[in-house]
Amino acid sequence: MSKLDELIAELCPDGVEYVRLAECCDIEDNKRKPVKSSLRIPGDTPYYGANNIQDYVEGYTHYGQYVLIAEDGSASLENYSVQYVDGFFWANNHVHVIKGRKDLDTKFLYYYLTSFNFIPFLTGGTRAKLNKGNMEEIPIPIPPLPVQQEIVRILDNFTELTAELTAELTARRKQYEYYLNCLFTFSNRPDVKYMSVGELFEFKNGLNKGKEYFGTGTPIVNFTDVFNNRYLTSDKLKGRVTVSNKEIELYSARKGDVFFTRTSETRDEIGMASVLVEDVESCVFSGFVLRARPKTALLLPKYCSYCFSSYNLRKEIIKSSSYTTRALTSGTKLSKLFIPVPSIEEQERIVAILDRFDALCNDLTSGIPAEIEARQKQYEYYRDKLLSFKEVTA
Repeated sequence: MSKLDELIAELCPDGVEYVRLAECCDIEDNKRKPVKSSLRIPGDTPYYGANNIQDYVEGYTHYGQYVLIAEDGSASLENYSVQYVDGFFWANNHVHVIKGRKDLDTKFLYYYLTSFNFIPFLTGGTRAKLNKGNMEEIPIPIPPLPVQQEIVRILDNFTELTAELTAELTARRKQYEYYLNCLFTFSNRPDVKYMSVGELFEFKNGLNKGKEYFGTGTPIVNFTDVFNNRYLTSDKLKGRVTVSNKEIELYSARKGDVFFTRTSETRDEIGMASVLVEDVESCVFSGFVLRARPKTALLLPKYCSYCFSSYNLRKEIIKSSSYTTRALTSGTKLSKLFIPVPSIEEQERIVAILDRFDALCNDLTSGIPAEIEARQKQYEYYRDKLLSFKEVTA
């Protein structure tokens, strides 16, 4: 029997009492206030709204351990925003500010509310809204404090482990980016030649169709596919479009093709590159991206996917783009850039190193993200199990 089981058996074997939130919590909405933009001075105090920290300011409205519950609009019905704060903070009028009284541990209250179904208590039609009156009616279980504290200890251990894994992932991603840039700095090595992109690739603009043609048909490489992925496989292409055989021939996408985002709202997002690393039957590409088809066999597809994402080349892509109301690049501009062309063996070595980092940082089946997801599911399972109490009967 676990320590928690022993505590429950000793202190509340017949169940626990549920009381209205208004009876067991202090509600301090009267202290919250927005920071006017004209008075907002940068500082160290977190400024909370409905969706977490919005800014850091001088001064504070509250100090201590509190739970913040979204009041309106910015939080979705399905995943209503609940936040835990410990220390100085400024709360605006889009969050309810509450804390437990002497028989209710505020951290326990937070964990309970993160698994609570708020939907029956919400109003506001298309915008989720939790008014103070409805919030006061939320039923809160009040097990003995030792039981609450043991549940908090268990759930804290889960969240701390997830935080450690998240910090590890951040560090690994920084390391990944370092090697991504370092490996493409060849320092005038005589065995590495530089060739213009125009010597190595032939460019073509993509397919433009009316919206009625999209949703079914053949796979298509879209802007978001290129923007979000360093390389593309069939499972990453979710878009479909109805096209003719002639259009498949003109706008084909095949293994080894490099795709670039052609236009964007900001320069930093222009010319993002992704490479199709496997053949996808009848695949075409969108007019919002450019296709660069290899003219030679000098470059490995995966090498291209990493090379065009490296810092130095990204800097040149951005520099060569134009900007009026939107950032824009073209095959003509990209053709003038130069990229390193080492031997195939050297390319394979670079790809092997970066693939290991990529798997560690991004693989949802075996990398750190997979472990974080598994820990999160484990935490949610135990949270829901630990916070399900039998209600005591009169």
